[in-house]
Amino acid sequence: MPVNSEFYKNIVEELKTKNVTLVAVSKTKPAEEILELYKLGQRDFGENYVQELSEKYEQLPKDIRWHFIGHLQSNKVKYIAPFVSLIHGVDSKKLLTEINKQGEKLNRVIDCLLQVHIAREETKFGLDENELHELLTTNYTNLTHVRIRGLMGMASFTDDMEKVRHEFKSLKLLFDKYSLAFHNSPFTILSLGMSADYKIAIEEGSNMVRIGSLLFGKRS
Repeated sequence: MPVNSEFYKNIVEELKTKNVTLVAVSKTKPAEEILELYKLGQRDFGENYVQELSEKYEQLPKDIRWHFIGHLQSNKVKYIAPFVSLIHGVDSKKLLTEINKQGEKLNRVIDCLLQVHIAREETKFGLDENELHELLTTNYTNLTHVRIRGLMGMASFTDDMEKVRHEFKSLKLLFDKYSLAFHNSPFTILSLGMSADYKIAIEEGSNMVRIGSLLFGKRS
């Protein structure tokens, strides 16, 4: 299926007026389709799997900003550390420490978002409020090769959009709390919202959305 270029052009204009970054979620999609969006001006792409991301990095233009948006295992950080632009799903001190270790080896500071568990589902990963507080206030100041840029969350998989809105609101409150506390830092990104709920996410304060199926069609 070809890329939905009409939707892309419309959403880019819409998001530009709201200062929202679009991450085009290209997992399982071939390099040719990514190139189609690239030629339209898209530079931020999101991938869920380390091997697939590494292969696409080799194949595609080097000014693409690659976002790792899946659940990242500590033993796989080394494969994407040299080039990844932003790691969205940091959900433990152990993972953050490993990213720092790989960044130190490369003499590179790696940007990260902390993933907070906002969904009422056991299958979603993320820090709870206490873990987030501990990590931000005591646990990472000695990690000089990671930079925490903000927070990321995934809503429950449900048709109940009021429930989704409530979950987004809860993360926006946490984001506001810590962005005030770290007002001199680059803690400025709130990554919330995907194809089904990005409009609600933006209404609730998201400034980065992760959209796949509306751009590339359903995954096979």
